[in-house]
Amino acid sequence: MKIEPFKLERYFDNYEFTTQYLLSSSDCDGYSLEYVLNCATSAEKKLWNDVRLGYTEARGSLLLRQTIAQQYKTITENDILVLSPGEANFILMNVVLEAGDHVVCMTPAYQSLYQVAKSIGCNISFWKPENEHWHYNPDDLENLIKPETKLIIINFPHNPTGSFLTKAATERLVAIARKHNVLLFSDEMYSQMAHDPANEIPSFCDLYENAITLWGMAKSFGLAGLRLGWVATKNQTLLEKMLGYKDYLTICNSAMSELVSVIALNHKEKFIEPNLKKIRKNIKLFSDFHAAHQDFFDFPVPLAGSTAFIKLKIKESGLVYCERMVKETGIMLLPAEMFEFGNQHARIGFGRGNMPDVLERWGNYIKKSPGHKLS
Repeated sequence: MKIEPFKLERYFDNYEFTTQYLLSSSDCDGYSLEYVLNCATSAEKKLWNDVRLGYTEARGSLLLRQTIAQQYKTITENDILVLSPGEANFILMNVVLEAGDHVVCMTPAYQSLYQVAKSIGCNISFWKPENEHWHYNPDDLENLIKPETKLIIINFPHNPTGSFLTKAATERLVAIARKHNVLLFSDEMYSQMAHDPANEIPSFCDLYENAITLWGMAKSFGLAGLRLGWVATKNQTLLEKMLGYKDYLTICNSAMSELVSVIALNHKEKFIEPNLKKIRKNIKLFSDFHAAHQDFFDFPVPLAGSTAFIKLKIKESGLVYCERMVKETGIMLLPAEMFEFGNQHARIGFGRGNMPDVLERWGNYIKKSPGHKLS
């Protein structure tokens, strides 16, 4: 397979570790290993001290899979495969799809959700939002389904827009997938990050027998450096095929990452809740910032996750503006071109603690550069 460069990841590679202010990160500030171990029980600390740095089970350790299964209502440890999230997506597409298959995928979207399928030779129809408040209507998705549709790809909470499904829309989407007997791949990397807990929805693997879901430690838990996630599905045939494909890639996971994940999952309130608190605070700060700069950008307030997608009211493309701003201010903003979604939007990330400093610096830059605005 020949695959196109991953635009977003290449863009981040240019700036992520050399730029002072990251305003577009989709993850939250990473927790330290000391913090994780301070959350651990005495029994968990003993497991950590006794960990052996040899090979691990290809499926993921039984302890980890049992711990993951507790996050779901109908999933058991036998319905789970532990691996890197990016690897999971790559494997799934290669196991399920063939050239000529039809795929429905959301847009805008993280590039790997559609690029692997595209590189395999699939035909892709994009499920677009109804408006720039980022509302996705399941009926619009159903209109895209064809007799040859093999896979539906969704991502809620949504990166980059922060869109989320209502419970009624969730049920409607499951009904559509079941009616057409189509495999549903649900990227749930921002799971349990609804800004109002009352709006939380179940995982699709608990709702639909032909769904496969992805979650992991990077976003909700603030532990991206573990490079660990998992897929959950009741489709055992598919799970076995993915396991066989994994043998040609990572084979197994890091023993240390698996154990840290067990600790974090067992004490998830100490990881997810602080992240949500920070996100809510930063959204309030950004809302105030928007109120002072409404002539410069539109800000649809996100409902879940750690990101939002703003529309820039500027004369030039988002890419040109963002690249100049990072050079002149040290603030990295991710333009819509990295999502192949026009050239007037940019992603905002709310998971970092330095939001006040970033907004003050950006505000000063906007005042100094009034010629960039449309108005």
